[in-house]
Order: sequence, then structure tokens, then C-alpha cells
Amino acid sequence: MKIMLGTFACFCIEARFGADVGTGVQVAARHYTRRLRSARKPVEIPRFLRDQPLDDARREFEVFIEPEVQEMLEREAGKRQVYLDQILSHAVFVYLADLDAAGMAGGGPTEEATTSTR
Repeated sequence: MKIMLGTFACFCIEARFGADVGTGVQVAARHYTRRLRSARKPVEIPRFLRDQPLDDARREFEVFIEPEVQEMLEREAGKRQVYLDQILSHAVFVYLADLDAAGMAGGGPTEEATTSTR
């Protein structure tokens, strides 16, 4: 499917995963739909994504999204009264925020490691 992502969402995916934005969007879309089905729902789509003009600087990508994931994203877009591209941008930000939160929870140096290097 063809999607359009704003430059900030593209920058965030590229900063984390390199030039393969399509794969990053696929993973983010799957993660987001898992969150929709879980007890820990994703945060609401923020106003800046809702109000972003569709003619804003965007990049177009051809991305394979599994049919069941696409259907769930389309339902969510309808429910939230936004475009599918806006839900996909939101999915990218939710995914990256969850990755960062998981990294902060267990990825930083421990107190023991910090004191042993001094």
C-alpha cells in the first residue's frame, strides 16, 4: 500500500533503523495493533497529528501491511476520524516511545557498573 509520512516521523524511523523506513513502519503498525488489542491501549492521537495539513512536507512509501493489520488500522482511523496516514504516523511514535521506555527500564547502566568504573 502507498502511505505518506511526515518528515518528522520519517526522521525518527531513520534515526532508529536507518534508511529502510518501510520496514520500520511495518513493525510499528503491527506493534500498534497489538497495543489496540491489549489492556494497555496506546495514547490518544495528539492534536499536532490531527491538525497537520495533508499537504505538509511528506514522503511517499510503498509498504506491505498485512491485511488484518491494515483493516484494524483503517477501523481505528475511522473511529478517531483521521486519515490512515495519520494513524500510521501515530503508530510510529507510539512504537518508538515504547522502545525508548523499554530501553530506559532495563538498558541503562546499573549503579554497580557506574561505581566500578570510577
